[in-house]
This record gives sequence, C-alpha cells and structure tokens, in this order.
Amino acid sequence: MYHFAFLSVVADTPGPRSRNSTVPLWIRRTLAADPPRAKSLLVTVFGDALAPHGGCVQLKALIELLRPFDINERLVRTSVFRLVKEGWLEASRNGRESSYGLTKPGRRRLTYAYARVYERVLEPWKGDWTLILVRAEELSTERRQQLRQELEWQGLRQLAPQLYAHPRIQPGSLTELLERIGARKKVVSFGNATTDRIGCGDFQELVNERWNLVGVAKQYRRFLRNFGRIQEILNDSAGLLPQHWFSIRILMIHAFRRAVLHDPLLPEELLPKPWVGNEAYQLARELYRLSLRGSEELLVDMCGFENGFSNASILKERFL
Repeated sequence: MYHFAFLSVVADTPGPRSRNSTVPLWIRRTLAADPPRAKSLLVTVFGDALAPHGGCVQLKALIELLRPFDINERLVRTSVFRLVKEGWLEASRNGRESSYGLTKPGRRRLTYAYARVYERVLEPWKGDWTLILVRAEELSTERRQQLRQELEWQGLRQLAPQLYAHPRIQPGSLTELLERIGARKKVVSFGNATTDRIGCGDFQELVNERWNLVGVAKQYRRFLRNFGRIQEILNDSAGLLPQHWFSIRILMIHAFRRAVLHDPLLPEELLPKPWVGNEAYQLARELYRLSLRGSEELLVDMCGFENGFSNASILKERFL
C-alpha cells in the first residue's frame, strides 16, 4: 500500500531539477496559492474518483487520500460529519472499520453536477428555451431565496419577476433540485418556448447582461493560467508516481469544477467568438486523460478497488 511521503519532501530532494521534482514542486505551489477547503475537496474526490467505484471508502483510506492536499485527519472527520448531516454521505461499519458512501440522493445530485463538468453539448441550438415561473405567493422568503440560488447554479437567470429561463437545461437536474428543496409543485415550467429575436442586438445584450459572460470568461482564463504550465511539464512524464497523478487529477478537476459552476453553459450560438470556455475544456480533457491511469493505480492500492480504470467503465465516457 502506498503511504504518501509528504510532497514537499520530494520537491526538496537535492539533485538536478527533473520532471519528477518539478511536478511535486508545482503541486506544492498550487496548494499554497489556492488551498482547497476540506469539505469542497471531499465532494470533488467522491464525485470524480470514488463514485465510479461504488462511492464507498474506508475512513482511514479517505484520510490518506486527503493528506497530500494539506488536509489533516481532524478536518477530514469534521467534513465527513457535515456531509452526512447534509445528506450526501452515509456511514457503515465492518468490525472496527468505519466506511462512508454516497447516499442515493447524493449520488443522483453528483451525477447531474458532474455531467456539467465532463460533457459538452455539440448539437446546434434550435432557438428553444425552458421557462420557469415561480409561484412566489406559495413560498416563504427563505425558500424563494434558496430556489433562486439553486436555479442560478443550474445556469438559469431571472428575466422578469419570478420568471427564469435557460436555452439548454437538463430536465433531470432541474427535477432533482426542485424535489430536493420541496418546490416542484410551486413552479410552472414551459419547455421548447421559442423566440423570434435571435440575432438581434438587443437580444444579445440581454444575454450578456443576465448571464455575465465576462465574469465566466475570467474564471476560465484563471484556470488556463494555473494549469497550462503543468500540461507542458507532463509532456515528458516518465517515472511519475501514482500519488503525483492523483494530486494533478484532483487539483485540476476541483479547479475546473469551480469554473464550470459559474458557467451557465449556453449554446455556442449565444457565446462570444472565440469562447475561452472551449479552450479550458480542452485543457481539462487533456490533463484528465494524462492523469487518469496513474491516479487509478493509487485508488486500487489505497482503497482496494479492483482493476481500477479498466473496471470502472464510467471513466471511459468522461471528456469524450
């Protein structure tokens, strides 16, 4: 079983600078520049690395997986406890060993969330919209605020009081969030609504104003700056350890997930040309493919998953 030698030790090893020392140094600097929050990183690890293998892991293995990210045992235990309270995880015991796995609602929520990360819809947009009309009088102020936040996380924006819209929204993810917050019977949805104003200047101005694509582009440019360098280093990656590949994979997908969280994922027809999000997606795709097999070796050894990448067919469908 691998036991993570703390990455700073590897980076500080004397001798000529090589690819093998540059990568741990990059990992250490990335962590120092933008330390991930424990609970958020746990969601990334469960959603990206553990869910394809059943979504359940022993607590001691989870502690070891998070150690190289400067997240200690206490923070892991505290974050796991909070995720259990929030309905993401559930506990089980086998003798003296504690394990934690995704609940059914947690797995369903992650499935829809990560579809936004790994997939890009390429079919031409036909000009149809999904409209959501909120029956505000039937919701408390707190519930209305929660619903607005959840709808905006899914990329919808408010066009008029209590009216939200998106040109390409997943019906499954919309249904899931409405059921989760108990608001499914408090809204009226209209699918395949169309407009005759596509291509008009005022319509494009409305899109830019409501969806703040300038802010979204800034997030993607930051991702490209931070992770473009490691792509150059990995062009010659012979001899890297599985723990390095796992750190690269998780740091990358964690940063990319946060950028996508702000992206409403509008159709190409409504985006600026060229769209920087496409470049960021291609970089994420390349880094994921480079790091996948090595990182799976670590998961097999540390978590006991059988056959890793070759046995987790869902992994082969990501970033196609």
